[in-house]
Amino acid sequence: MKHWFTYPLITHPYNPAFVSRDGLVRVAQAAEAAGFDGIGFTDHPAPSHKWLTAGGHDALDPFVALSIVAAVTDRLRLIPNIVVLPYRNPFIVAKAAATLDALSDGRFVLSTATGYLRSEYRALGVEFDDRNELFDEALAVLRGVWSQDEFGYEGSTFTAGSVSANPKPKHVPIWIGGNSPLTRRRVAAHGDGWNPFPASGGLARTARTIPLEGLDDLAPMLEHLWEQLERAGRARPDVDVAFTTGLSGAGSADFAPDRHLEALDQMAALGVTWSSTGVPGDSIDAAVEALERYGAEVIAKS
Repeated sequence: MKHWFTYPLITHPYNPAFVSRDGLVRVAQAAEAAGFDGIGFTDHPAPSHKWLTAGGHDALDPFVALSIVAAVTDRLRLIPNIVVLPYRNPFIVAKAAATLDALSDGRFVLSTATGYLRSEYRALGVEFDDRNELFDEALAVLRGVWSQDEFGYEGSTFTAGSVSANPKPKHVPIWIGGNSPLTRRRVAAHGDGWNPFPASGGLARTARTIPLEGLDDLAPMLEHLWEQLERAGRARPDVDVAFTTGLSGAGSADFAPDRHLEALDQMAALGVTWSSTGVPGDSIDAAVEALERYGAEVIAKS
């Protein structure tokens, strides 16, 4: 089992310490020292004020933030959580991902999804109802321009003829996020990982996704994924699966390491390969302390 977390910029208004270089560097280096395998950043370039004040959170640009992490760490995988592919022209995403992968010595993982904020789609000039078509176009462009010279593609909003973009990555894993059967079919056909979205019923309605509250919900979804992989002629080890124990993190008063270790065993038995945990956003000190404690009491013993 590999371990990762999403950078705890989780409130609005944001804590200024978490948008400082010193704060980001401290958290990233503490995570690597504690044994974590990856770090993620969310993607919200233009969220609405209504969403922010109703429980949303501010965000750094994931590609820029991960470039800082790449410069100050040696081992952490760089995993945006998640890049909303339809927000951007796919050639722009391909160039940013290939650049970051090259400058991090192959540590970048492109974790993607379609997103759910209509207001953000409107602000970026992208039709929300076209998101699935745009997502599939982007997957085709990413794989094509990373592997071919003189790559051509006729998209719904762009035309590319004889494009050559360098450097070409040796292999950037593509994780695909979401809880729908369509997502798992995409993973089987095009992906290197599945990154489902843990969501209670209320959150699922807000995020326009299928509820996913724990391992009981995850198990039948994984069975569907294994079926799709078999149909595609692929094996289970071809695809990573990222999930969470769903238990209180090391910054909480009710943190129970033994329960985390038990849950990790259950997740591994189902086929989960990456586990995420929550990190407090109260302060940089609290975040670092939680990472260190989780590393010592869970990662080192798992």
